[in-house]
Amino acid sequence: MNENVHILVVDDERDIREIVRILLESRGYYAECAASGSEAIAYIEAHPDTDLVVMDIMMPGLSGVEACAEIRKYSQAPILFLTAKTMESDKLQAYGAGGDDYLGKPFSQTELLMKVDSLLRRYRVYKGKPEDRPSGRLVLQPDKGCVLRRGEAVPLTNKEIEILQFFMDHSGQVIDARTLYEGVWKEKYLPSATNTVMVHILNLRKKLEDDYTNPQLIRTVWGKGYQLDEG
Repeated sequence: MNENVHILVVDDERDIREIVRILLESRGYYAECAASGSEAIAYIEAHPDTDLVVMDIMMPGLSGVEACAEIRKYSQAPILFLTAKTMESDKLQAYGAGGDDYLGKPFSQTELLMKVDSLLRRYRVYKGKPEDRPSGRLVLQPDKGCVLRRGEAVPLTNKEIEILQFFMDHSGQVIDARTLYEGVWKEKYLPSATNTVMVHILNLRKKLEDDYTNPQLIRTVWGKGYQLDEG
């Protein structure tokens, strides 16, 4: 971990920004701060190579979720949400906008750094992967933040890339929600995690399927899970 890792901290509360910045810099990361969603968007537009965004959800003006959706136009870097909003609907909204992980306030320093380290580790592995991963009608390009679908580049979030990679690594297998969640998120599966998986699968289908209401690529095998059809 070193200063080559570039992190943006976004929170309207100055004390929170400073605490998170100091924690990250104590880890050897380079951290910049933004006080609003608008500032965060402008910063990422100017610095698209930023490696990670740590962002509050409840901010005046643009919320973190709204800012996240805009940031995805410029960057596929992982986004870790910090928020006091811990209802399941809030989590699904955050993930649906392109967020990668979620940490409720108040949070421990140890938990924050664990999540940051984990997101960065996975992102840098995929970002630095030297070879494209072929899979039938899909060619995954982690280093470019996209997948080729019939020769057309489709932008994906970091988490969506990880999900597709997991399916490709288990080609032909039916993957249930528990296996997918624990394999991609690297966290213990809880019943509520099924909704998180469903949201991400739906987002992928909207991007990749000809008709996401009748999926032929990422199929649901009723009662068992999901299967990537590589035909």
